[in-house]
Amino acid sequence: MLSIENLTSAYGRIEVLHGIYMEIRTGEIASLIGANGAGKTTLLRAISGVQPITSGDIRLEGRSIASLQSHARVALGISHVPEGRQLFAPLSVEDNLKLGAWSRPASEAASELARVYALFPMLAKMRQMPAGALSGGQQQMLAIGRGLMAKPRLLLLDEPSMGLAPILVQQIFDAIRGLRRDGMTILLVEQNAYAALAIADQAYVLETGRMSMSGPAAAIKNDQRVREAYLGV
Repeated sequence: MLSIENLTSAYGRIEVLHGIYMEIRTGEIASLIGANGAGKTTLLRAISGVQPITSGDIRLEGRSIASLQSHARVALGISHVPEGRQLFAPLSVEDNLKLGAWSRPASEAASELARVYALFPMLAKMRQMPAGALSGGQQQMLAIGRGLMAKPRLLLLDEPSMGLAPILVQQIFDAIRGLRRDGMTILLVEQNAYAALAIADQAYVLETGRMSMSGPAAAIKNDQRVREAYLGV
């Protein structure tokens, strides 16, 4: 589904991603873990086209997308749920969701809306409420739902459990598992490394802008260096 080859990216003169390689197969969850400031969010932004790259390539199903603008990548099937949710607070839940479907034919919006409400029934009950009035967990569900409205084949999730109570974290991760069962390919950035590795097929460890480790999630989870650095073991 996605391959990244020797990717570098910088903020001004400061290079923050150094020669990144990554492959994500269709229908799997890949988890990207690392300390704060390692470059995880920058990598997601580079994939979705929000952050420019300085060298390397990004391929979606074999097609180079590195030169495409972000809206063109959405149309090809990449949807990015950013860290911090970034909802339109004064707009209703339903209007936030409909904005996520801007790249889809109008005739498909209703079916996608029904799919999101089936995944997150709470949102259906609150469809006319302003997004800013929702709790943190509800807002995260709305942010994911808005990303799904574009009917993506590749979903980029940045810190979906940030600031949520444990019971809500479980609900969010259950929803992510459900998306995978439906065949969606997901790249997950998550500070809760234990939870991220528990649901992933493949895992990558990013350290100071360099990919230091990759492999099956179970093997990464049991690696002593990962256990000491990220799992508190």
